[in-house]
Amino acid sequence: MHASAARFAQRVSEEYGFDPEIEEFPEGTKTAADAADAVGCSVDQIVKSIVLVADGEVIVVLTAGDNRVDTDALAAEIDAESVRTGNPEEVKAATGWSIGGVPPFGHESPVATYLDESLLDHDRIWAAAGTPDAVFELSPEELRAIADPATTSAFE
Repeated sequence: MHASAARFAQRVSEEYGFDPEIEEFPEGTKTAADAADAVGCSVDQIVKSIVLVADGEVIVVLTAGDNRVDTDALAAEIDAESVRTGNPEEVKAATGWSIGGVPPFGHESPVATYLDESLLDHDRIWAAAGTPDAVFELSPEELRAIADPATTSAFE
């Protein structure tokens, strides 16, 4: 197992008592469509962890693979002057993970997290496990219990 995926598994086991069954795909799961193809699910069952910066604070939006975050709508919803995509350094510093492999929880530091409620429409969903090539399966209820996100409807 890749060292980052193993670090993720250990962190969430210790912090949350959650033991993810990580699957790695050498061909990569860099996009939601790649991940869906690899695990055999629909794109809307893939959890994308989108790392954004709202008025200087890093936040994470957990969205279904077929949705895009509307940053203007999100800014209005959370009463921020601006919301932009986090750069690689901001993402790594706040979450401990690199872009493409950011899991929905198990971050380096506490970050405000928001949830796309369409993910709750499924029995099982899949998310990144610390690398662009590793994913794990969980239920929407597990995601909500561990990530403790607020909800948002700021999607295009």
